[in-house]
Amino acid sequence: MALTLPPGVVPEPVGPGQESVWDYPRPPRVEPVPERIRVIVDGRPLADSVRAVRVLETAGAPVYYLPAGDVDMARLQPAARQTWCEWKGTADYVDYVDPDGVGRAVRWIGWRYRDPLPGFEAIRDHMAFYAGKVDEAWVGDERATPQPGLYYGGWVTKMVRGPIKGVPGSEGW
Repeated sequence: MALTLPPGVVPEPVGPGQESVWDYPRPPRVEPVPERIRVIVDGRPLADSVRAVRVLETAGAPVYYLPAGDVDMARLQPAARQTWCEWKGTADYVDYVDPDGVGRAVRWIGWRYRDPLPGFEAIRDHMAFYAGKVDEAWVGDERATPQPGLYYGGWVTKMVRGPIKGVPGSEGW
Protein backbone atom coordinates (compact mmCIF):
# COMPACT_ATOMS: atom_id res chain seq x y z
CA MET A 1 0.00 0.00 0.00
CA ALA A 2 1.79 3.13 -1.21
CA LEU A 3 1.05 6.52 0.24
CA THR A 4 -1.02 8.79 -1.93
CA LEU A 5 0.40 12.07 -3.11
CA PRO A 6 -0.41 14.88 -0.69
CA PRO A 7 -2.76 17.59 -1.99
CA GLY A 8 -0.97 19.99 -4.31
CA VAL A 9 2.01 17.68 -4.87
CA VAL A 10 2.56 16.77 -8.51
CA PRO A 11 4.76 13.78 -9.39
CA GLU A 12 7.70 14.40 -11.69
CA PRO A 13 7.42 12.78 -15.12
CA VAL A 14 9.01 9.34 -15.39
CA GLY A 15 11.03 8.50 -18.48
CA PRO A 16 12.61 5.29 -19.75
CA GLY A 17 14.75 3.61 -17.12
CA GLN A 18 13.42 5.84 -14.35
CA GLU A 19 11.34 5.09 -11.23
CA SER A 20 8.93 7.27 -9.30
CA VAL A 21 9.41 7.17 -5.54
CA TRP A 22 5.60 7.33 -5.39
CA ASP A 23 5.47 3.84 -6.90
CA TYR A 24 7.68 2.42 -4.13
CA PRO A 25 5.73 0.35 -1.58
CA ARG A 26 4.67 0.88 1.99
CA PRO A 27 5.71 -1.11 3.92
CA PRO A 28 9.13 -0.94 2.28
CA ARG A 29 10.61 -3.65 0.07
CA VAL A 30 14.17 -5.05 -0.03
CA GLU A 31 15.61 -6.03 -3.40
CA PRO A 32 19.01 -6.94 -4.86
CA VAL A 33 20.99 -4.26 -6.67
CA PRO A 34 22.46 -5.22 -10.06
CA GLU A 35 24.93 -2.29 -10.09
CA ARG A 36 28.22 -1.98 -8.29
CA ILE A 37 27.86 0.24 -5.19
CA ARG A 38 30.85 2.22 -3.91
CA VAL A 39 31.50 4.58 -1.01
CA ILE A 40 34.63 6.76 -0.98
CA VAL A 41 35.98 8.63 2.06
CA ASP A 42 39.31 10.45 2.28
CA GLY A 43 40.09 9.44 -1.29
CA ARG A 44 39.92 5.70 -0.54
CA PRO A 45 37.16 3.12 -0.91
CA LEU A 46 35.31 2.58 2.35
CA ALA A 47 32.88 0.13 0.74
CA ASP A 48 32.71 -1.56 -2.66
CA SER A 49 30.11 -4.20 -3.46
CA VAL A 50 28.37 -6.04 -6.24
CA ARG A 51 26.21 -7.78 -3.60
CA ALA A 52 24.31 -4.80 -2.21
CA VAL A 53 20.57 -4.61 -1.64
CA ARG A 54 18.34 -1.56 -1.57
CA VAL A 55 15.30 -0.68 0.50
CA LEU A 56 12.51 1.12 -1.32
CA GLU A 57 9.81 3.02 0.56
CA THR A 58 7.11 5.33 -0.74
CA ALA A 59 8.33 8.92 -1.27
CA GLY A 60 11.94 8.15 -0.30
CA ALA A 61 15.06 7.67 -2.40
CA PRO A 62 16.52 4.14 -2.34
CA VAL A 63 18.71 3.27 0.64
CA TYR A 64 21.64 1.01 -0.27
CA TYR A 65 22.90 -1.66 2.15
CA LEU A 66 26.30 -3.27 1.55
CA PRO A 67 27.43 -6.55 3.13
CA ALA A 68 29.84 -5.92 6.02
CA GLY A 69 32.39 -8.11 4.21
CA ASP A 70 32.52 -5.48 1.45
CA VAL A 71 33.11 -2.62 3.92
CA ASP A 72 36.45 -1.56 5.45
CA MET A 73 35.20 -2.04 9.01
CA ALA A 74 38.62 -1.01 10.42
CA ARG A 75 37.67 2.58 9.53
CA LEU A 76 34.36 2.44 11.42
CA GLN A 77 33.57 2.32 15.10
CA PRO A 78 30.28 1.92 16.96
CA ALA A 79 28.57 5.20 17.81
CA ALA A 80 26.46 5.94 20.86
CA ARG A 81 23.29 6.29 18.80
CA GLN A 82 20.31 4.11 17.94
CA THR A 83 17.06 4.82 16.15
CA TRP A 84 13.90 2.80 15.66
CA CYS A 85 12.12 2.04 12.37
CA GLU A 86 8.64 0.59 12.55
CA TRP A 87 9.48 -1.71 9.62
CA LYS A 88 13.13 -2.64 10.13
CA GLY A 89 13.65 -2.37 13.91
CA THR A 90 16.60 -0.88 15.82
CA ALA A 91 19.42 0.73 13.85
CA ASP A 92 22.90 1.00 15.35
CA TYR A 93 25.07 3.86 14.03
CA VAL A 94 28.77 3.97 13.23
CA ASP A 95 31.33 6.76 13.12
CA TYR A 96 34.14 7.04 10.59
CA VAL A 97 37.62 7.27 12.08
CA ASP A 98 40.69 6.89 9.89
CA PRO A 99 42.91 4.38 11.74
CA ASP A 100 46.00 6.01 10.17
CA GLY A 101 45.09 9.36 11.72
CA VAL A 102 45.38 11.05 8.33
CA GLY A 103 41.70 11.55 7.49
CA ARG A 104 38.91 13.25 9.31
CA ALA A 105 36.36 11.82 11.72
CA VAL A 106 32.71 11.70 10.60
CA ARG A 107 30.02 11.23 13.21
CA TRP A 108 27.11 8.91 12.35
CA ILE A 109 28.33 8.22 8.82
CA GLY A 110 26.25 5.07 8.54
CA TRP A 111 24.06 2.52 10.25
CA ARG A 112 23.11 -1.14 10.34
CA TYR A 113 20.38 -3.41 11.62
CA ARG A 114 21.97 -6.21 13.63
CA ASP A 115 18.63 -7.93 14.27
CA PRO A 116 16.11 -6.62 11.71
CA LEU A 117 12.41 -7.33 12.02
CA PRO A 118 10.80 -10.11 9.96
CA GLY A 119 10.76 -9.32 6.26
CA PHE A 120 14.05 -7.40 6.43
CA GLU A 121 16.46 -10.24 7.20
CA ALA A 122 18.28 -9.45 3.93
CA ILE A 123 19.83 -6.32 5.50
CA ARG A 124 21.28 -8.16 8.51
CA ASP A 125 25.07 -7.67 8.59
CA HIS A 126 24.84 -4.91 5.95
CA MET A 127 25.90 -1.26 6.26
CA ALA A 128 24.13 1.82 4.87
CA PHE A 129 25.83 5.20 4.51
CA TYR A 130 24.62 8.78 4.25
CA ALA A 131 25.58 10.07 0.79
CA GLY A 132 25.96 13.55 2.29
CA LYS A 133 28.53 12.40 4.87
CA VAL A 134 30.84 10.50 2.51
CA ASP A 135 33.01 12.06 -0.18
CA GLU A 136 31.46 9.99 -2.97
CA ALA A 137 28.55 7.57 -3.22
CA TRP A 138 28.30 5.62 -6.49
CA VAL A 139 25.54 3.54 -8.05
CA GLY A 140 27.16 1.90 -11.04
CA ASP A 141 28.90 4.68 -12.97
CA GLU A 142 26.72 7.45 -11.55
CA ARG A 143 27.61 9.56 -8.55
CA ALA A 144 24.61 9.77 -6.24
CA THR A 145 23.53 12.80 -4.23
CA PRO A 146 21.92 12.75 -0.79
CA GLN A 147 18.18 12.57 -0.30
CA PRO A 148 16.96 16.01 0.82
CA GLY A 149 16.75 16.69 4.55
CA LEU A 150 19.08 15.73 7.36
CA TYR A 151 17.27 12.60 8.55
CA TYR A 152 16.92 10.46 5.45
CA GLY A 153 19.63 8.19 4.07
CA GLY A 154 18.46 7.66 0.49
CA TRP A 155 20.70 8.13 -2.53
CA VAL A 156 19.33 10.15 -5.44
CA THR A 157 20.33 9.29 -9.02
CA LYS A 158 18.91 10.27 -12.40
CA MET A 159 16.86 7.05 -12.23
CA VAL A 160 14.83 8.34 -9.25
CA ARG A 161 11.96 10.78 -9.74
CA GLY A 162 10.06 12.58 -6.99
CA PRO A 163 9.21 14.78 -5.36
CA ILE A 164 11.22 13.06 -2.64
CA LYS A 165 10.43 13.47 1.07
CA GLY A 166 12.87 15.71 2.85
CA VAL A 167 12.26 18.72 0.59
CA PRO A 168 10.76 21.79 2.28
CA GLY A 169 7.06 21.25 2.90
CA SER A 170 7.30 17.44 3.04
CA GLU A 171 7.35 17.15 6.83
CA GLY A 172 3.91 15.46 6.88
CA TRP A 173 4.58 12.85 4.19
